[in-house]
Amino acid sequence: MAQALHIVVAIDSFKGSATSMQAATWVADGIHRVDAQAQITKVPIADGGEGTVEALTSALGGKKVSQMVTGPLGDQVQATFGLLDDTTAVIEMAQASGLNLTDALPDDALRASTYGVGELIKGAMDAGAKTIYLGLGGSATTDGGVGMAKALGARFYTERGTPIACGAQGLAQLNCIDVSQLDARLAQVSIKILSDVTNPLCGPEGAAAIYGPQKGLTREQIPIVDGWLKHLGDLLEQATGRAVAGQPGAGAAGGLGAGLLAFTYAKVYRGIEEILRMVHLDEALAQADLVITGEGRMDAQSLNGKAPIGIAKAAKQYGLPVVALVGARSDDLGPVYQAGIDAVWAIMNHPQTLAEAIQTVQTNLTTAGETAVRAFLMTQTKGD
Repeated sequence: MAQALHIVVAIDSFKGSATSMQAATWVADGIHRVDAQAQITKVPIADGGEGTVEALTSALGGKKVSQMVTGPLGDQVQATFGLLDDTTAVIEMAQASGLNLTDALPDDALRASTYGVGELIKGAMDAGAKTIYLGLGGSATTDGGVGMAKALGARFYTERGTPIACGAQGLAQLNCIDVSQLDARLAQVSIKILSDVTNPLCGPEGAAAIYGPQKGLTREQIPIVDGWLKHLGDLLEQATGRAVAGQPGAGAAGGLGAGLLAFTYAKVYRGIEEILRMVHLDEALAQADLVITGEGRMDAQSLNGKAPIGIAKAAKQYGLPVVALVGARSDDLGPVYQAGIDAVWAIMNHPQTLAEAIQTVQTNLTTAGETAVRAFLMTQTKGD
């Protein structure tokens, strides 16, 4: 009797339509249309951005905790963090301060604050967390982590001794940082930043210059905000003794990386690599014949720390073929193929609007899973 086919399905979430585990389950349904005996290992994954809490709690048997926090523009929003065990939490900063919570207008970009992220960190510590994994993708903010630190007890004053305004605009007034009331528990908590951004806090490759436009900063505002961030970096060093502005990752999430490095004992980890370690992907790959991955859209940006590329690189250590199922793709995917993905299929079977694609994602992923396995079996030599 032929040996059972072993397939690892590790697909990133499809924004607004499918979690990582849902996507894997629907692809598995398609695989079983072809081979009912196939052994499928579904691995929920993410890269530190959207879907990280869902993926890690699913993969590791954790639970989700809902909390009302301050959104980027000051309104209350409901956010969720994960508890992986009694002392380990996972947070997505975008749940509290994400770009999806603003209109990305110039005024929004100046006002957006990370205060809610600090509230989530506090909530996780209140729940007993001693280790916190913090994903920094999808931020609306460029406040250098000042809002986060405010929520955790740090104080930021103008030259007159009054509190500064929220968001990047407050950095223009900043004269003094007081850390005397910073939550003492932070000294006992290990914060692991999940991010593939290596940019410094300021300068031509800094938070404002590189990521400011997508958050709403205008061309005229960018050098101004960059100057504010440079000033913040100087004051952070004075207040904490830590020169963080030039450290890789300091510019992540609008400088939240710098704030975390300065005010906590945080360390930066490559998001997808750390998550793949946590979900024990290597153990699944060691038994596999084929790997199926995917994401909502695959293009040149997929090379920048996105989950499918991380999975492909890991799979190639075992000499495994890798297929990516995607909602949409660019025409030129040469660099993606060079990175280890062998084939990319867009899952839509006919032209669809975004709304229609979201409605039919289950059917499309199931059909794509079937197609991927049929194509794989065609490549196998008879009698193997």
